Amino acid sequence: MAMERRLGLIPALDCDLEKAIELVLKVDNVAGVYGYKVGFVLGLAHGLPKVVERIRKISKKPVIYDHQKAATDIPDTGEAFARTLAAAGVDEAILFPQAGPETLTAWTRALQLERLKVIVGGVMTHPKYLASEGGFLADEGILSAYGQAAQLGVRAFVVPMTKPELVRGVAERLGAGDWEFYSPGLGAQGGSLAGFDFLKRHYAIVGRSLLKAEDPARYLEGLLKEATP
Repeated sequence: MAMERRLGLIPALDCDLEKAIELVLKVDNVAGVYGYKVGFVLGLAHGLPKVVERIRKISKKPVIYDHQKAATDIPDTGEAFARTLAAAGVDEAILFPQAGPETLTAWTRALQLERLKVIVGGVMTHPKYLASEGGFLADEGILSAYGQAAQLGVRAFVVPMTKPELVRGVAERLGAGDWEFYSPGLGAQGGSLAGFDFLKRHYAIVGRSLLKAEDPARYLEGLLKEATP
């Protein structure tokens, strides 16, 4: 039996805390909203425990922490990172293991021990990231992180909505499985939900375009409607 496609949306709360809470209040009842992504803006300004506590008062949906970028340090610091997120009440964490396979392994296992869902990314949305694009990082080294993460039991991955052919290559590399894909790059960066039907579990991360929307709930509902055949 073919896997039923699931499409969801993740508002990125890269703004002031009061505006973030106001946004959650406006969109939490939108059927397609999966959870909320919190980054360094809120984490550094207010502390993760306070941010998570405020969100928890108005939503039961997952809080996803994006350190922008975590897992770029030595392997040993993964345990402290995982304990910090767990103590704050975070549900899921995004890693970009640019520091190599030992860091990927250590940080993933540390988060798993704390019962946090691990989401691993390799490729970013912007131009000149991979060596083949004129960037600093070797394509194969970065792309191999997806396969290594899968071997560690990771089932969720960050892939850029701005590079659909590359995303298809990542999906093919992973092969059949109940994978989940989290995609930044929608809206302000030029990404579109169109053309990603091959991802059966797909969550689009929506940031600047949502923050600028006059009616955030209607904007998200419109995105879902456009992407539904």
